[in-house]
Formats: sequence, C-alpha cells, structure tokens
Amino acid sequence: MQKYQLSDQELLQFNQMQKSLSDQFKYQFPDPLAPKTVVVVPSLSLDPEILSKISGHIHYEERMLCLLLLLRMPRTKVIYVTSTPIEEVIVDYYLHLIPGMTSMHAKSRLTLLACHDSSNIALTSKLLSKPRLLQHIKDLIPSNEVAHLTTFNVTPLEERLAVELGIPLYGCPASLNYFGSKTGSRDVFRNSGLLLPDGFENLYSENDVLSALTSLRKDNPKIRKAVLKLNEGFSGDGNAVFTYPGGDLNTDNFRSNLKVVAEDLDYHAFMSKLAEMGGIVEAFVEGEIKRSPSVQIVINPLNEIEIVSTHDQILGGESGQVYIGASFPADNEYKKEIGALGYKVAEYLSTKGVIGRFAIDFVSVKVNEKWSHYAIEINLRKGGTTHPYLMLQLLTNGKYDYKSGIYQMPNGQTRYYRATDALVFENFKKLTPVDLIDVAICNGLHFDASTQEGIMFHLIGAIAQHGKLGIVSIGSSHQRAEELYNRTTALLQKETE
Repeated sequence: MQKYQLSDQELLQFNQMQKSLSDQFKYQFPDPLAPKTVVVVPSLSLDPEILSKISGHIHYEERMLCLLLLLRMPRTKVIYVTSTPIEEVIVDYYLHLIPGMTSMHAKSRLTLLACHDSSNIALTSKLLSKPRLLQHIKDLIPSNEVAHLTTFNVTPLEERLAVELGIPLYGCPASLNYFGSKTGSRDVFRNSGLLLPDGFENLYSENDVLSALTSLRKDNPKIRKAVLKLNEGFSGDGNAVFTYPGGDLNTDNFRSNLKVVAEDLDYHAFMSKLAEMGGIVEAFVEGEIKRSPSVQIVINPLNEIEIVSTHDQILGGESGQVYIGASFPADNEYKKEIGALGYKVAEYLSTKGVIGRFAIDFVSVKVNEKWSHYAIEINLRKGGTTHPYLMLQLLTNGKYDYKSGIYQMPNGQTRYYRATDALVFENFKKLTPVDLIDVAICNGLHFDASTQEGIMFHLIGAIAQHGKLGIVSIGSSHQRAEELYNRTTALLQKETE
C-alpha cells in the first residue's frame, strides 16, 4: 500500500472538517427527510501482497453496496465509487430490496462512478490520482447540504481524500490505528481488564519470535501451538501457526514447523512483512469445546456507544484461522457476556477518540459449564460481519439489544441470519449474475419483504470469474436461517453440476 502522511496543512484542514460530524449525527441523520449526501469509497487500503492472495478481492468493494439501502431515506443521495464499473443487474438487485421505495426514486438519487482500474493498488490511491473524477464528485455534492465520506478502513490516504473532497470522514482517525493492530489490541485488552492469551508484542525479527516462543514454553511446558500474527492482517491471512517440536527450539525447526495461513505467501515473504510492520506471538487457545465469537460496535461522533451485534464466527482453512462466515446472534450461553466485554473495550477506546464501526474477536472455551472469553484482536474498520448486519438492519428496521441478546423488529418479531463471504465452488463459474438472481427468484429463495425472510447475495460480481459468492440467509430462528442457507447452497451446486 502506498505510504502517505498528511502535511501539517492537510491535517489542520481535516481536523477542522471533522468538527461538523457531530452536528450531522445530532440533527441531520436522525431525520429521514433531511437532505444529505453520503460518498462511499469502499477501498481496502491494506497491504497489497496479503490482499492479492484473496480470490476476487476487487469484488469486495461490492460488500458496501448494502449502504445503497440508505436511499430508503427519501432525501438522501449516495455517491458510490469503485475500481471498475458494477454491473447494472447487481445495482438493480440492491435497489429492489429497499423497503417503501420505488427503484426509480432511489436510482434518481444514486450516482455510480468508477476509476476503470483493476490493479492491486488501493481504490483510494486510484481516485486520488484522477483529479477530474475528484472534481466531478465535488460538483455532485450540493453546497447547501451536509455530506460525509465513508470507507472500509481509514489510513492517511482516506483522510487526504476527505480533504480533497472538502467533506468530513466518518471513521476512526488514522492516527489511532495502533489500537487496531495486533500489538495495540493486546494493550487495549489489558487496560480494559479483559482476559487474553499469554503472548508477546512488538516483534520484528526471527530472533524476536524465537525468544517469545521459548518464553511461552518456559511459562507453560505443556504448550503445543502458538500463533504468529502480523500487526496488519486481513481475515486471518496475516497469521502463521507454529507447532512446538519435541526438543529445544532453533532456527531450523522454527522454520519447518511454522505454517503460513495465506496461500502463496512463503516463509521469507511473511518474515519480511513482520520486519516491516511488526507482530505478536500468542499461545494457541486450546479447548474441547471452543468457539470464536465477535462483537460489533459503533461509537458515533457524539461519543455514544452502541453494541450493534454479536456473532459466532465460522473459521476454516487448513489452520482454522481464516474467517469464512458468521451466525447472528451469538450463542445464547454467552452472547450477553461478550456484549458486556465489548462495551468495556468501547468505553476505553472512546476516551482515546475512536469513532466509527469496529469489531472485537474472541476465542471462547467452555470448562466445567463455565465459558472463558479470551480477547484476540480488534478490527478497527468495517469487516466480514459489517455488511450482513447492515443488510438485516436496513431491510427490517430492527435493533439488537445486547443486554437481552435479541434482535427485534418494530412488529415485535425477532430475526437471525447465517452469512458467508467465502462460498467457493469451481462450477459456480458457469453462472452469471443474471443467472444467480434468476435461480433464487424462481426457487422462492429471494428475500421476501412480506415475511422478512429469505436470501440476499453479495460479491455477486465475483461469481463468473472466481466461482465465489457471499450469502446472507435471514430467518425467524437460527434453525430457519440455516435451513434457507443449506437449501440455497445445495440448489446452486445442483444447478451448476
């Protein structure tokens, strides 16, 4: 990723613009009829080498299409920018989902723009290199209305983009990104009084890692595995799992016993990234009954904290470290507990100036009918559990109460979902986006506003080239959501045999 730091003048402008966000969220955003513009730039401004290992990563820009559902507010405009143009059928799919709104009315307030650049460079960098496109966006924002920029994550590049556009950015300031690193996360957990795995931070070399691994085994002679994590990872692809050998540790058995999670990222490339960005080593949490829940939180510009959801994450890959999906809400046995732990972390981060949407991941182990929740990391950005929940909320107008652990709609009913970003089958390449939507509609799986149940797709643009698809299955119970999900996956496999 291109390294960039704001100049003193840019930083001054940025901080000045940010002051208007609190007024937007106090007056304009609670009012559905208040005119406003949201500029969406879904740039994955992450390390390009790690990002390039993710199949169809450019289509992850489509995940924030759930924000088109903001058009349900009849005076809101959305400007959505991507690397390459999004197919019209995909846009129409989202517009059709907007409740209480004709697609024509919504479409009249939507502007889609593209950089026409499919390279691995971050979308924000592409946009900043196109002054005419930047000016076009500025011209589309009415001078007498409020507007703000929203992105997937925030780096100095996104802050510079906000300065160029002359509008505030809703997200955590880049200066606070340390709290979202693996090292920073562990500091936050300690200061918040949470349980976390034994481990060591601020590691930059092979010798640092060997020393940390040796100390871990000295403190716990029975330890079997440990996890080495780069400070800036994505969906587990910045991790490597180390299995302890029988004898003393040395350079040779360290290298042979370290398994890098990301495919095609070899040992030397991984250690080069460690030297560049640093990382941590922590004990692999063992347990016969083990789960991986997460808590999603929003701190708004008024410094108000909301626990918006809890999930049970579904992890996969050879090492079991890669995020592939989630179930909402988390298990009844602990969803209230992790919600409360998330609130403690949010209280601490709010004192540091963190705003925006972020998630906290745990590893939870049950022993003698009691759950222990080990805090693992903070994703100080939007993530894999963001868009499924936003889809549910914007479609059903409900809200999650973390103290009861229940998501309730205005009619008093509750809803659940099963979601994934990583449904991959080679035969899916036989389908186009039009085929996919046709299969869902003809088989009664498409989300039905009258029952508030059904299937919604994302990453639709990745299906024809990468055989990859995202699914959110909404039902009146966990069992119903799982049933709809399984029916859909079985049907798609059958259709493409």
